[in-house]
Amino acid sequence: MSHIPDEHKWLPQDHRIHKQWLQDTVKHVDKNPKALHPVLEEFKEMIEKDTRLFMLLNSMFEQIPHKKQYAKDPAGERQIRDYHHMLQVMNHLLTTPPSWSDREFGAGVVGLPFFAIFDWPMATPSGFAVFQDPKVNSMLKKVLHVWGEFLQTPESAKVLDNSSSGWFGDSGLKDLQTAANSAAGTSHTFEDMFICDSNDKYRGFNSWDNFFTRHFKEGIRPIASPDDDNVIANVCESKPYKVAHDVKAHEKFWIKGQPYSVRNMLAHDELADQFVGGTIYQAFLSALSYHRWHAPVSGKIVKQYVVDGTYFSEPPFTSFEASDDKKSGGENVGQEYLSAMAARGLIFIEADNSAIGLMCVIPIGMVEVSTVDIVVKEGQHVKKGDELGMFHFGGSTHCVLFRKGVKLEGFPEPGRKNNVPVRSELCRVSK
Repeated sequence: MSHIPDEHKWLPQDHRIHKQWLQDTVKHVDKNPKALHPVLEEFKEMIEKDTRLFMLLNSMFEQIPHKKQYAKDPAGERQIRDYHHMLQVMNHLLTTPPSWSDREFGAGVVGLPFFAIFDWPMATPSGFAVFQDPKVNSMLKKVLHVWGEFLQTPESAKVLDNSSSGWFGDSGLKDLQTAANSAAGTSHTFEDMFICDSNDKYRGFNSWDNFFTRHFKEGIRPIASPDDDNVIANVCESKPYKVAHDVKAHEKFWIKGQPYSVRNMLAHDELADQFVGGTIYQAFLSALSYHRWHAPVSGKIVKQYVVDGTYFSEPPFTSFEASDDKKSGGENVGQEYLSAMAARGLIFIEADNSAIGLMCVIPIGMVEVSTVDIVVKEGQHVKKGDELGMFHFGGSTHCVLFRKGVKLEGFPEPGRKNNVPVRSELCRVSK
């Protein structure tokens, strides 16, 4: 079903690549059984000792329709059979970095391996309940933490070589360069743009995480009008998704086409009401993008923390039960749902410019890409363009919130083909 839009480039645009990847992965797992990692044994025990979860985890696979188009999983084969099989495949993924695929029918990234397992069951009624369940999400957080630890090991760098299936092979390197160059209208090499070592087998990256949190070289992404506090800088290298004005305190964000729900987005923080009636800008990141976030303004960090949330939950209008007209485009309007439900960070900044005042940056995790690492501290003063934090092993989407009465102009047009460069002008205070 792949509800993640193609623009994210987390899954290959040619679904045959994804199909073959999952087929190969499941075949390998079935031929090479091994004991479950302790965290997955804990997951299994939790399922089997909770009657409700045991029923839901079984039925979410049974509820996948038997129509021809659903008789197969998202990769084209009915391979993930039940929760036992699901845990076995997850067991393999815990020691497997996100891969690059280069085949005779095309090339692309398979950046969401866990999502590939859950794609069909996520869209069932039981799956909707499972992936909203706090106990399940707490366990998924533990599982993804184990995967994240592996992605910081030297072993995880093995996919970063220059082979045909490596990230620095001909097609992988080309796509990485294109993603960065198209944002800024340049024609640099990877080495021109990023801090790396071209003489090293893995370009100087000692782990997958080290590669994915790579730094631009100084000067490659200059700060927009550094001495003009009326100019707001872009937080993430990302594609504009939506600009919303006069946002409401509460909305039915789980219904297709509804606007943002500010209090839910801000986890009912005591500062939330200051943003009711204000403006929200949202944009999303791809697997090929730069994954660090930077301060949009100069100012003081008033408050920052991470909100626990869902990892693989999606809105009901993308389910098998929804009519086709409601499912159409659901992968796009689901971004509002994620802003209120997914694991995310809240970074409140009191801008030096009183015309802006209090604002908030919300980095939002999507599926397994949900490790939000905030590096600034409360009370710290940041300058526009300073680093705020990063997504580990990828990134997904983010929102920037402004209070009611802040007059802004010049936002990039949602739907543009290329990323807006990080630290470039996002918008400006209206005169």
